[in-house]
Amino acid sequence: MLQQDSGKSKVEEILKEDVWQTIKEFLNLGLHLGEGEGSIHITIGLLLLLTLAFIVTSFLLKWLRKILTRKMEGDDKLKFISVFKFIKYIVYLGVIVATMSSAGINITLLLTASAALFVGLGLALQELFQDIIAGIFIISDKSLHVGDIVEVEGKVGKVFEIKLRSTRALTRDDKVLIIPNHKFLSDIIYNYTQNHKTTRESVSVGVAYGSDVQLVTELLLDSVAELKGVLKNPKPFVLFNDFGDSALLFSINYFTSDSFTAPRVKSQIRYEIDAKFRENKVSIPFPQRDVHIIQQQPFRHSSVGKNEEGEGS
Repeated sequence: MLQQDSGKSKVEEILKEDVWQTIKEFLNLGLHLGEGEGSIHITIGLLLLLTLAFIVTSFLLKWLRKILTRKMEGDDKLKFISVFKFIKYIVYLGVIVATMSSAGINITLLLTASAALFVGLGLALQELFQDIIAGIFIISDKSLHVGDIVEVEGKVGKVFEIKLRSTRALTRDDKVLIIPNHKFLSDIIYNYTQNHKTTRESVSVGVAYGSDVQLVTELLLDSVAELKGVLKNPKPFVLFNDFGDSALLFSINYFTSDSFTAPRVKSQIRYEIDAKFRENKVSIPFPQRDVHIIQQQPFRHSSVGKNEEGEGS
């Protein structure tokens, strides 16, 4: 029994002194900078610890993403995944800092040394961060959807893609409009389809003074009665807007479910109005202006000056 106990103790001593010491020396291999409290040690053990932390964190994040997106629809799930990628990078950065700190590396020294770099990067990437934060808000609160029609700086486009940094829309002349997401937070942007797809449009026209206003009203309503793109309900209506300088001003107001193609529908309405006005002898006047011509008297030389010149000569 004594021999067995002594044999076990020798094996334990060998394991502690030789094997474990060898493992510690192997894990301690790496780059050692400085001495004392300010020293930095980048070792194999630290790299293995970081790798393990990344694997565990990645597994936990995937598990959390599946739980949060299991009841979401296809489009909402894709949007959340793009936001989750940005959050994942922040979590990974936190894991690196926490792991290095737990391994004995003084993180404050690294942060202090790179403070100027961080400030410079922050100023250079300020607008990028604004776009990303705005993209997170847009995707999370669903203030903008694919298919919405928006007006940005006088340009109208139909949204076909929402990304974390920018939103893309197709204009009426088939050009791609790339909108930085911070525009939706800082600028005034019109969303034609925020509440519903139906919008009200109008076409204005002027008729000569003395025209039959009831006939004009009927003709304007007839001009949109059979046009494709004009809704029957709500019904179109006419407004007598004002007495202009040289015309009576009217507008035909109608509703459409596709405001993106509104210019084409307005063009068709103008064709119809012109044809119906010609048939019914309703004239669209030219602007009238009163022009007064003032004729100036020719300049006459003074006779006194001539006499004085004659005497002087």
